[in-house]
Amino acid sequence: MDSASGNNSSGSIRLQNSGSEEDLQVLMDQRKRKRMQSNRESARRSRMRKQQHLDELMAQVTQLKKDNAQILSNINITSQLFMNVEAENSILKAQMAELTQRLQSLEEIANCINTGGNNDGGFGETEEEKAFQIQTIVAADSFMNSMNFLYVNQPIMATADIFHY
Repeated sequence: MDSASGNNSSGSIRLQNSGSEEDLQVLMDQRKRKRMQSNRESARRSRMRKQQHLDELMAQVTQLKKDNAQILSNINITSQLFMNVEAENSILKAQMAELTQRLQSLEEIANCINTGGNNDGGFGETEEEKAFQIQTIVAADSFMNSMNFLYVNQPIMATADIFHY
């Protein structure tokens, strides 16, 4: 009986061992499935993060393009304003040069009048006559310049009214 019980006990151990091997295999399969499922979820989350990052980058590209267009527009406006100011500055410099020249001419005339009155070779005998002569010269100069500017700087405009009879 002893041998039978020995055989029996070793057979049951084998059954238990084979049962535990099967249980171990089932447990390993479950762990493997669980790991695969976990890996799938991790990969899905990774793809979602990647897509979200890509979406954020695309939004950033769109915003940067919009900002760039605004900056270019501001540069164009500023450049146009700069050119306008430069043109106006050139005009003002030319006017200043002309007025400086006129002032020097008037100062020369005034010096001639002042020095001329002392040696009787001047424009007038009295201070009143000298002042009148200066006013006359200034008025003539002003009149001539206003006439010149009137015709030179004014464009000639044609309208349909001149052709009506």
